[in-house]
Amino acid sequence: MSELILTTRQYLDLEKLALGVFAPLTGFMTEREFNSVVQHMRLPDGAVFPLPVVLDVTAEHVARLRGASRLTLRFQGHVVGEIGVDSRYTCDKPSVARQVFGTSDANHPGVAFFYRMGNCFLGGPVRLTRRITFDFSPFDLTPEQTRAYFQRQGWRTIVGFQTRNIPHRAHEYLQRLALTLADGLFIQPLVGWKRRGDYQPLAILTAYRAFIEEFLPADRVLLGVLSTSMRYAGPREAIFHAIIRRNYGCTHFVIGRDHAGVGRYYGKYEAHALVEQLNGTLGIEILRCHGPFYCSRCGEVVTEKSCPHVHRAPDAIREISGSGIRASLAGQGRAAPELIRPEVIASLAGKPLFIEDDEE
Repeated sequence: MSELILTTRQYLDLEKLALGVFAPLTGFMTEREFNSVVQHMRLPDGAVFPLPVVLDVTAEHVARLRGASRLTLRFQGHVVGEIGVDSRYTCDKPSVARQVFGTSDANHPGVAFFYRMGNCFLGGPVRLTRRITFDFSPFDLTPEQTRAYFQRQGWRTIVGFQTRNIPHRAHEYLQRLALTLADGLFIQPLVGWKRRGDYQPLAILTAYRAFIEEFLPADRVLLGVLSTSMRYAGPREAIFHAIIRRNYGCTHFVIGRDHAGVGRYYGKYEAHALVEQLNGTLGIEILRCHGPFYCSRCGEVVTEKSCPHVHRAPDAIREISGSGIRASLAGQGRAAPELIRPEVIASLAGKPLFIEDDEE
């Protein structure tokens, strides 16, 4: 049987497909599935699915494989699975980028990475035969494990929370809101491929463990990780994240301000509008939350729906953003305690914080 060597990104997608994280997908997308998702945000059977999940290869790979119908998949020197190849295809990348990311601009990190991927795709069902261990693996739970945990805890309503940052006060506000509304909270930071300047996985886990232990009811919170690539696809990725948390057993999912956005490519609440279009079709309830900020007049973290000073006294408003917190931790100013808890900052002392180069 012919072999294909996987990158880390490809291996993690193989794993998620096989474990049901990307259900109803059971394999890398065929050309028919790919075109349907890109154009309509649905699989051919009508199920909502907003982003392509593809196994990209070069034209040289395709020529070497000589039309093999089944490939052994290898990663880090180990056989990890196989794919039954039902489809081989290419696409017009700028056109696909405009539809998926809303732009074909190569300065967009998701678009840039898509352009760097191989130009040929292999689609078909996959089988996972071996899981590889990473530093974050103890927190890399399967949907089977989380569903069993929720059942043991007696949680009937579970809110999923997506992040790629360490916990700051805006996220804390949303997490406390979730705990007020539901039986349990599943905090699941994304730790797959990210861009230069994003947090190291172990930095995120260290900060969250310290935060949960000190400031949240630990018996009502489960901390895990989502080891897949960050696509930076804005509204479409918000829906993708919701579907993933549905598969993990969550009943609700938080979509906040500029979810999965980057730079100024997406409107602040563009993801909320897409959720409204898809209302009732996702199999999970979406909590459309406005972005919290600190108001010095109110003396606490609030939102534009609960604070009158957004327009009345705009100088009292301090935005709480992941990029701003990252800048302060990188030495560009001090992280104010009203924006992030000092205990979280202290937990990271002496630890590597940021990814130094774009990952492949």
